[in-house]
Amino acid sequence: MLAVVAGISLLYDVSIGVALAAAPGTLASWFGAPLPSPLLFVRLNAIFLIAVGLGYLQPLRNAEAHRPYMWVFGVLLKGAGAVVFLISYASGDVPASFLVFAVSDGALAVATLVALVRRV
Repeated sequence: MLAVVAGISLLYDVSIGVALAAAPGTLASWFGAPLPSPLLFVRLNAIFLIAVGLGYLQPLRNAEAHRPYMWVFGVLLKGAGAVVFLISYASGDVPASFLVFAVSDGALAVATLVALVRRV
């Protein structure tokens, strides 16, 4: 189960990172958000997401040997991301469309936690 979650996380992070890198304006408009300025912040987030996503290649190949990566990036990072999205929405900083990221990050954090705890 851990390798499956790693594969899903890999696809999720890399696809969002590539979309941010290739079409930041389009992605921002889909979510009803302004394009950040300077674009440096978008580009750095794109690189970060792609790197984190590619980091899941190791747990995908050998999940047991790479459990620490899954704890840090699958549980801690995605869980914290979900919380930040929820707080940002509740404080009126982002539109409701951003809740899709709260749900997807939160779901992946929970799925990763369950897979890590179960050791199946």
